[in-house]
Amino acid sequence: MVKNYWDSAKASKLTKGLEELVYRSNLIGSDRAVCNWGGGNTSIKTLEKDFRGRDIEVMWVKGSGSDLATMKAHNFTGLILDDILPLIDREEVSDEEMVTYLSHCMIDSKHPRASIETLLHAFLPYKHVDHTHPDAIISICCADNGKQIAEEIFGNRFVWVPYIRPGFTLSKMIAEGVKNNPNAELVLMEKHGLVVWGDTAEESYNKTIAVINEAENYINSRITENSIFGGQKYQSLLEEDARAILAKVLPVIRGAVSDEKKMILTYDRGEDILQFANSHYAPVLSKVGAACPDHLVHTKRVPLYIDWDPQTKNVDVLIQSIKSEIENFKEAYRSYFEQNKNEDDKMFEPAPRVILIPGLGMVNTGKDINNSRVSGALYHRAIAVMKGATTLGNFVSLNENESYNIEYWPLELYKLSLAPSEAEFSRKIAFVTGGAGGIGSETCRRFVSEGAHVVIADLNLEGAEKVASEINEKYGNGRALAIKMDVTSEEEVQSAFDQSSLTYGGVDIIVNNAGLATGNPLDETTLKEWNLNMNVLGTGYFLVARAAFRLMKQQALGGSMVFVGSKNSIYAGKNAAAYSSVKALETHLARCIAAEGGEYGIRVNSILPDAVLQGSAIWNSNWRNERAAAYGIEPDQLEEHYRQRTTLKVNIYPSNISEAIAFFASSKSDRTTGCMITVDGGVPAAFTR
Repeated sequence: MVKNYWDSAKASKLTKGLEELVYRSNLIGSDRAVCNWGGGNTSIKTLEKDFRGRDIEVMWVKGSGSDLATMKAHNFTGLILDDILPLIDREEVSDEEMVTYLSHCMIDSKHPRASIETLLHAFLPYKHVDHTHPDAIISICCADNGKQIAEEIFGNRFVWVPYIRPGFTLSKMIAEGVKNNPNAELVLMEKHGLVVWGDTAEESYNKTIAVINEAENYINSRITENSIFGGQKYQSLLEEDARAILAKVLPVIRGAVSDEKKMILTYDRGEDILQFANSHYAPVLSKVGAACPDHLVHTKRVPLYIDWDPQTKNVDVLIQSIKSEIENFKEAYRSYFEQNKNEDDKMFEPAPRVILIPGLGMVNTGKDINNSRVSGALYHRAIAVMKGATTLGNFVSLNENESYNIEYWPLELYKLSLAPSEAEFSRKIAFVTGGAGGIGSETCRRFVSEGAHVVIADLNLEGAEKVASEINEKYGNGRALAIKMDVTSEEEVQSAFDQSSLTYGGVDIIVNNAGLATGNPLDETTLKEWNLNMNVLGTGYFLVARAAFRLMKQQALGGSMVFVGSKNSIYAGKNAAAYSSVKALETHLARCIAAEGGEYGIRVNSILPDAVLQGSAIWNSNWRNERAAAYGIEPDQLEEHYRQRTTLKVNIYPSNISEAIAFFASSKSDRTTGCMITVDGGVPAAFTR
């Protein structure tokens, strides 16, 4: 049962008009069993003053590209109702004509483009109108006997409208159907959704909830749990086993679905997902089509179902099946596009957005983590609809051409065009060690500012979580992941890369940046100090690079590694034999990996900074005192000492290093590997040669 969240006390404090509409819309959108993400639309008709002070009737309707759950007043469009209504007398109006016409009806040109279904709201003579896509209602509208079921539930209180794409014709059909049925309280749109109305915002909202619950009660009374989707063919794997397998197969999936553009992956093991994926009917039902037109842009017409027996736990068989089935899916999608395309249509990525694997659950793909999650959220709704529809009769959907005409409909594509343009690191995953420190945190912010998702790996988990929290608050939930990792632990390094795969699908960029520094004359350098430097700066860089190399090979998408070395990588620092030696090791290790990685498209380059004191845990340790002693100066004189010894007379900051790292990780250096860049202000003793 869906809940009624109307709060009379809160609603009574709202200003009549647009504030009521925002409140009602947010309530409707907050429950995805009532309305899809990005779908549905709401309206209110009010009296306003025009620029001459005259009273005019204005209809406020959801603006295109917004989501009911989160939209605010500025997301609605105000249109002069008297200018819209003459359209109802026309026989035909094309989509292009409708959009142009409505643009002239707006009370403010700065408002967003009005919803695709604006005319539906305008042609109904009610103050408040709500159009939603409730699971229970669409179950009826997608059942082959849906109209008959609707008669059993609603009697003569409904208008049934056959499927037709949203626009002028559908809006006129709905208006005429309601006008011709004096008992009408709701409209059911075949394969689409629900429309209700009311004299007040509360009445309209209450009617939406009441109608849905009537349908849901009817469906629930007929469900037999053991027979849902034909019963269970497979058993789900335990969470630990499933995660171990997913960590291995997600990079493979990511490589297979990323053709011209990389994809970000998420996975879902919800109870409903597993019930469907494990069922006898899933292979057939999943091929019927989308449960709602609104799903198509995000889920494609059908998901990919991988028929695999999870009880075997045979990962090699699963990987081979995934590779071949994704190729088959892409070929079928290309054929679907060619058979249905219109002039000037450009094909989307042909790979699946939803992948179902028995025992494991659902894998989703998208251009970023949010879009990947949206495709998953919408498929939860599809499963709920299929559950209801198959309880009532047989699940039916749009045919192939109808589906294509929604997926590539210019008015739907316009919504996608509202998204920000992609940047240099969009669709990429960067893994930064020492990510909580000065250079590391600045590098993470630099990557995310140009579209990347970042894994912030650091021994200091609290610091990594702080950086991740700041990034996610600014750029959106899920853009950064904090992981505690000791680079000297083979197990922790592998676990961190597994977590990257489980969270985003893999990795594209690694920045080997974790570090420490010690300084002593050679005869005072202990074996413990030597081993500490070698373990963290040598073995640690090796373990991280090796894990990344293996993962990048699995993805088969190339990749970039950036090693943060030091001026001391090529300069024998005084009283720093252990540190200088291992820093030289780092850069040569980078060149060795570059030599091996070329055939896989894996580039490896090094940055050689010097004296980056700002935000540095290293320079806030005893290293500052040790270096000052080596130069015979006081610790607070170090920054000026380092500035004066450069040819450019400058200090080096984390942002300078992050800029160089970003260059090596970007397409600007896609022909460069095995290279070193000094970012030290120009220290002649460390000039490369």
